[in-house]
Amino acid sequence: MSDIEIREVAGKADMKAFIRLPGQILKDDPHWVEPLHFERAEFFSKKNPWFTHGRAAYFLAWQGGKPVGRISAQIDDLSPKVDDGVCGLFGGLAALNDETIVHALLDRAEAWLRAEGAGHMRGPYTLNINHESGLLIDGFDSPPFLLMPHDAPWLGAMIESWGLAQGRDLFAYRLDCRNGLPERPKRLFKQAPEGLHIRPVNLKKWTEEVEHIARIFNEAWAENWGFVPFTQAEIDAMAKEMRPLIDPGLVRFAELDGKTVGFIALLPNINEAIADFKGRLFPFNVIKLLWRLKFGNIKTARVPLMGMSPDLGDGIASKILPLMLIYSPEERVMERGIEALEFSWILEDNKSVRSMIEMIGGKIAKIYRLYEKSLR
Repeated sequence: MSDIEIREVAGKADMKAFIRLPGQILKDDPHWVEPLHFERAEFFSKKNPWFTHGRAAYFLAWQGGKPVGRISAQIDDLSPKVDDGVCGLFGGLAALNDETIVHALLDRAEAWLRAEGAGHMRGPYTLNINHESGLLIDGFDSPPFLLMPHDAPWLGAMIESWGLAQGRDLFAYRLDCRNGLPERPKRLFKQAPEGLHIRPVNLKKWTEEVEHIARIFNEAWAENWGFVPFTQAEIDAMAKEMRPLIDPGLVRFAELDGKTVGFIALLPNINEAIADFKGRLFPFNVIKLLWRLKFGNIKTARVPLMGMSPDLGDGIASKILPLMLIYSPEERVMERGIEALEFSWILEDNKSVRSMIEMIGGKIAKIYRLYEKSLR
């Protein structure tokens, strides 16, 4: 280990190396999609509203004068405590196929978290559970969808040999929709109570619509493992960032007696559109991206956000509404020629959502793992 040096990222050159390192390590992986470099630079900077409730340090492993690995360590003040103590997070892990490098990076992340008062360590998160979460452990045979991780196949075993254990697994379900969605579940919609209906997104009131999404998300998922609420600053940023990706036909809201009680958002899988950009957007790829989003032949879409208000209780509306939401954009999905949807991610113990997706033909395409370790 003596020839490996772990240094905290300092300055633009180090951050550039930090952002581009995964692509250098996975350059021969045919399923790697290079993230847009400018977007990652913004994300990891203080411009990200996450930093209103979190702090982070980024580290690079150097060997022979070259970066050979990276990791982040972060404290999110809104993350739930574990055993009444601070739960520190790590993420951004990428390294050459060398256990010594991976262990040295994890050692450094642990040391930083301990110094910040953490009694527990959990990840990988980039930067928390509302961003890219988990390490890919199964499903290396296809590219990731929009804002989902893609990792080297050797990392899982090295993480476990260091001492991290499985916390939760996250599933990405794929649904073949080339021939539409199954007809049989539609029979249930006749049981929907009067006053329950699905409406399209109102882009003229986009900021308000995002407020609905955030409110329902924060209410619906409050009891989930690892839940972190969206803050107002993050809601404002989400409204700005999501707007260019929105196809009005792919975003739907549910109303019951005039109150918005549920939503579903399908986003075109931008990874299809940027796969050949090699991380570069400016100057010419901006036009390509806009054209591909509007006129291009993007064949897949991801469902990153879906939820319904817990105020619905356990009545018939709460049982039927998730299916109604999933089916509501079907016509637009067929018009666009979308062939597959990905529902991601779904917690392994979310049995109700998993069984519903499986009932309409969804199959697990990828598994991501969150690891944890006590620091006490």
